[in-house]
Amino acid sequence: MQIITTTAGLEELVTRFEQHSYMTIDTEFMRESTFWPILCLVQMATEDESAILDPMAKGIDLAPLFRLLQNQKVLKVFHAGRQDLEIFHHMTGEVPAPIFDTQVAAMVCGFGESVGYDTLASKLTGKAIDKSSRFTDWARRPLSERQLTYAEADVTHLRDIYKYLSAKLKDSGREEWVASEMEILRSPDTYFIPPENAWMRIKSRNTHAKFLAILQSIAAWRERQAHRQDIPRNRILRDEALIEIASNPPKNAETLSHVRGIGKKFADGKMGDGLLEAVQKGVNTPPDQAPRLPKKTPPPKGIGPLMELLRVLLKLRSEENDVAQKLVCSLADLEKIAADDEADVPALKGWRRRVFGEDALRLKHGEIALSCKDGKIRIISLE
Repeated sequence: MQIITTTAGLEELVTRFEQHSYMTIDTEFMRESTFWPILCLVQMATEDESAILDPMAKGIDLAPLFRLLQNQKVLKVFHAGRQDLEIFHHMTGEVPAPIFDTQVAAMVCGFGESVGYDTLASKLTGKAIDKSSRFTDWARRPLSERQLTYAEADVTHLRDIYKYLSAKLKDSGREEWVASEMEILRSPDTYFIPPENAWMRIKSRNTHAKFLAILQSIAAWRERQAHRQDIPRNRILRDEALIEIASNPPKNAETLSHVRGIGKKFADGKMGDGLLEAVQKGVNTPPDQAPRLPKKTPPPKGIGPLMELLRVLLKLRSEENDVAQKLVCSLADLEKIAADDEADVPALKGWRRRVFGEDALRLKHGEIALSCKDGKIRIISLE
């Protein structure tokens, strides 16, 4: 097993990896007590070698790895890589490119929704993955042989998974389907939420302009503090406290200290001062500049039966095309299509429109019908 713990060793590895058209990659990280994930291991493999990089090794410089991640000639293959990509985006400000996600590809190739790595490995390689080290402490050193074997398996079996899915996509002409999904994973916006939008994470039914203005301001303050101190949001203030403050804005440290979860020490210190400033900023926000919750218009009366028909059609077309239903159209988007022919949803664009969207609109307008014969649903043209 090849363990990389020095910058020189990493440079030599990267130089070899740069000669290949693709590589598989995975990470192990810890995030329980921090806002940003702590990178603990990076596993990588090419067609003829695999290695485990220890980014926590003393004195190691990860610059060669970051160069490899941006090498446009080397495809980076992940499985369910969103969190891995988020880590690299945070560390470098860039998203690795080009990329290929085998979980997305598996959904396109008929392996169901959000299929796990161990399931794919079992189905495509016949190898069983030892799950016993999945929730281990990856920051602890030294790592055990069992941990390292588990980590390495995450990229060695991934080579065979990638080759199978890549060939199947090419044979079926569905490479563009996966490429469109990779554009979402490649976007930096996928991994960074501006502090001013942090309030959208908080569940509340209060739609009053003043409440939302204060909530936006104090949630942005908490987000910045979490970034700066590198601790989880709830370690600073829980969502319930933010809602209470936005509902009954305190005017001074004394009234702030009465909020549940906020002690006198917090209220009288710098954190309390910063929070009170954020409260006042929200209070002073003109109503017409306050954030607004998107209006939820009730679906047109009688749309329920149409929704049920569209759900049957979606399931039918997904099964016929051997693609995960979730990837084609969500239930929320299905409702939008039922209400509006021009709905701005993925199912009415690109390959999804060809697979489902066109037939959905035709069903709405009575151009096709659904029939059942011998236990099977069929589409009948009424034109």
